[in-house]
Amino acid sequence: MSKSFSNLHDLIIQLSDPILKSLRETQCTPSDGSNVSVKAVLEFLLLHKTSPPIRTSIRNFALACALLSSSQSSTHDLLSWIPQHLSAAADSAFRELSKAHSIVFGERSAVKIGELGIDWGLVPEEKRLVVELMPEVLPLLKDAIKESSIDKSDECDEVLAASARVPVGFAIVAAHQFRWFVTQIDYPHLGQLCSLVFPCGLTALDHWSPEVKGQGMVSFIHIGKNVNAAELGWIEDVILDACCQNIASSDEIWHLVVEMSVLVVTCIECSNPRSLWFERILNEMLSHLERAPRNKERRVAWLLHIEPLFNGVGLVLLAHFRRIFPLFFQWMHADDDETVLLVLKQVQTVIRLTWIRNTPYVERLVDELAALYKEAAMKRSREHIRKLVSEILVLLHQCKGLQFEAACDKHRDDPNLTNIFPSLHGTNTDTVVQ
Repeated sequence: MSKSFSNLHDLIIQLSDPILKSLRETQCTPSDGSNVSVKAVLEFLLLHKTSPPIRTSIRNFALACALLSSSQSSTHDLLSWIPQHLSAAADSAFRELSKAHSIVFGERSAVKIGELGIDWGLVPEEKRLVVELMPEVLPLLKDAIKESSIDKSDECDEVLAASARVPVGFAIVAAHQFRWFVTQIDYPHLGQLCSLVFPCGLTALDHWSPEVKGQGMVSFIHIGKNVNAAELGWIEDVILDACCQNIASSDEIWHLVVEMSVLVVTCIECSNPRSLWFERILNEMLSHLERAPRNKERRVAWLLHIEPLFNGVGLVLLAHFRRIFPLFFQWMHADDDETVLLVLKQVQTVIRLTWIRNTPYVERLVDELAALYKEAAMKRSREHIRKLVSEILVLLHQCKGLQFEAACDKHRDDPNLTNIFPSLHGTNTDTVVQ
């Protein structure tokens, strides 16, 4: 067995050397305002001047590969200098080490992974080392993130104080490594690792840095897609509260907090449309949107990701009409076609789910759709916009019948609308809800 250990250690050195060589040849521009050298961190993890315990060598090599690989999807200054070929080399090297580790430590690895509630034989060979390392690595990453987090009992300038204790760059590095480890594991195995993943993930969400928060959000998005409600149940209130606390995030990560919150709340509360968490998350989002309704990136991100929450709430959406429809009416006339198309699709969804019963918005909606149909003549996506407007009007006719026809009367003589309102006379209204 000692010979096998030696061979594995030799393999780590063999895999590290070309990465180190390429790393040293790569120009690294220091990040403005940061005194953290990611290049130095990587060199420390990859260098083997002495003969550390094999477990330490494996862990350090895995952390180096995690950081290099995670840089592919990062635009942060600390990591943007890492070339794609170096990230690809790290991916390939880690897969090779994982397969070799599975051969050398197969029986021991099977026991360790089995203790986590996972059948070793069902885990792909190249993923076994990631699973086995998680109990060892994630607490280290959590501590690294927490070192520069805010002490909420400190009433002085919290962000500056936190950053002064430990440079935030180390937390950013750890958050990227954490995200890499989490996203390597999929359904059904990730659910068994929630008790290991959540403490580090929640620490990232609680950090003051948008970059650290963002990596935590990406991790929870992956979790939301790869676990079931029962696996989230034991800590659901803590996770949902973290979602609410982060909804008023900076615009650079708003799209992530919306996607994360929608995924998590629909996973946990899928059978409870009257859940207070649905109401709280939707209200927090609407408040954030109302503060800057003209912010294109904010509204587009929300419109792209909100539909599963609408589906989960169903008829309860009626209670939110007074806040949703004023935003919809404003966005229908946005300058960009993307917003217009997205809001029309969500109007369709809301009508389909609620048949907009007991609401005063029918006449206003008809007026806004008529105005948009005419405005579309000047838009690049006019055919698509007009098609959606026509479909919504047909749907409104089906669900509101005589109320809809009364709202249309003022528009029937408009020569610019002759293509839509006459076509509604033959629509089947047998399913009318008055």
